[in-house]
Amino acid sequence: MAARDGSSGQVRQPSGGVEPPAVAVLCANDSDRPPGLDDLPVEFRFCTVADLAEAVRGARALLLWDYFSTAVRDVWPQARTLEWIHVTAAGVDTLLFDELRASDVVVTNARNVFDRPIAEYVLGAVLAHAKDSRTSFALQRDRQWRHRETRGIAGIRALVVGTGAIGREIARLLRAAGMQVRGAGRVAGADDPDFGEVVASSDLAAEVGWCDHLVLAAPLTDSTRGLVDAAVLAAMKPDAHLVNIARGAMVVESALLDALTAGRIGGATLDVFETEPLPPDHPLWEAPNVTITPHMSGDVVGWRETLAEQFAANLRRWLAGEPLANVVDKELGYVPTGGAR
Repeated sequence: MAARDGSSGQVRQPSGGVEPPAVAVLCANDSDRPPGLDDLPVEFRFCTVADLAEAVRGARALLLWDYFSTAVRDVWPQARTLEWIHVTAAGVDTLLFDELRASDVVVTNARNVFDRPIAEYVLGAVLAHAKDSRTSFALQRDRQWRHRETRGIAGIRALVVGTGAIGREIARLLRAAGMQVRGAGRVAGADDPDFGEVVASSDLAAEVGWCDHLVLAAPLTDSTRGLVDAAVLAAMKPDAHLVNIARGAMVVESALLDALTAGRIGGATLDVFETEPLPPDHPLWEAPNVTITPHMSGDVVGWRETLAEQFAANLRRWLAGEPLANVVDKELGYVPTGGAR
């Protein structure tokens, strides 16, 4: 058994002739496997939820290619030899549970893979809202020629909740487009290189009246669950636009539906939901001024290959006994910004 420094993510491999370490790979189905891993000197055990318990017995690492699975909790008694779990997602809220947090198993994630694609999605959502694209699509469908004036985005204000890598990339891109940007995070501060001013997310209801676009990009934790509630929505400008690319549970959906139906906010672009897939009979499908996408904001062409390459690079570090990249603080629930990678 290799020794591990759980705080740094470093695994010290034994020397000499030993069997290749077993790495379990949880896939959503038998046909969806990560590409480009054939030449790595480990014993890959590809599995689905049905045979995960058997795959993790004796395995030293686990790749969650099925990145939203909650199955690790169920097979935890069989995972006694696990040293490292890699999640191919930025958020780890569906993975973490008390026993895993208390263990010395290192957790890493897909930080930095989705930053730019998600930032582009947010900029596109802002532009689509400003240019009234929903109305244009509806008029085109009905073959109606109706001239209108739309808004520019230079100088308008965005408050980005979440000051991690994704939130910062969003801030940089929105600033490059000429917008004013602030951040909201656990700790307020001034003179931030990407946000300028950072306000406390715990004071969100007192801060949202400043912005034209409220962008949610924070990890789902105990402090962010239900963060955008009726009080926050009531404090927003009547023409403000909500963009959620974080987690659905950050928004109280019933309160959002009420605010949209009553016209108390200007609209919403939603990529994530409390229940996914969003049920066909969910009232958000027909809510006014809403754009719905199926949790795809970061999924640009080639994203699976990028995720596999990132894991392979981390696996090589692991095999060499080097510190792993993107080590998650299991108590915080994310990779601390500026922390060791």
